[in-house]
Amino acid sequence: MALPRLSLVRRADTHRLIASKAGETVLLRIADDDAHLQELFELDSATNDRLLAEHGRLEGIGPHELVFGVPHAAVINAAFCHPHPLGGRFTGPHRGAWYAAFEIETAQAEVAFHKALELAEINHWNETVTYDDYLADFSAELHDLRKDRRFARCLAPRSYVASQELAERLAEAASAGVVYPSVRRPGGTCLACFRPPLVTHVRRDASWRFTWSGSEVPNIVRGS
Repeated sequence: MALPRLSLVRRADTHRLIASKAGETVLLRIADDDAHLQELFELDSATNDRLLAEHGRLEGIGPHELVFGVPHAAVINAAFCHPHPLGGRFTGPHRGAWYAAFEIETAQAEVAFHKALELAEINHWNETVTYDDYLADFSAELHDLRKDRRFARCLAPRSYVASQELAERLAEAASAGVVYPSVRRPGGTCLACFRPPLVTHVRRDASWRFTWSGSEVPNIVRGS
């Protein structure tokens, strides 16, 4: 089957929600003293996938593909260096992507769905997580799954098999990424960017507090 058509996507203020504590260390909580803390930092650095990639020691992505010297470079690089062990909809276990949504409501629906899966695994429905909204602008030709029935299986709600197979073909074609209908919010639009330099003008916007209280549907409140 042919690849999806290419579309020029020019979109400002796309939304990617990242847990607020993602950039903070928990090492302070377990260190006995300053010397112990330094040892923990060294151990953390030696096993941090983003730092390994920046030094050319990570499978899947190298330092020549990452970004440096731009605002939130570490946040951008982390999206590509810390893939889910099982992969995502359009990514495998060795290389991530910058997943984002055109609408904040779509980003919220996507995050709520995946976090609910984690809570269901441990049967724990009392949880509060704060997410920071990172805005980014895009101007790139992306493979377009919108209104293309040939790739309906790539949007299966419970399976990534077809979409990951497509992702492998897109990688071979040096694709910049995909734009596709949100699976979690009807009418919403998502994108997965495969190239760090294409994630531009990244800045942090509002925070959102998600609270699960006995249900898979969270209460969402805007923070600062």
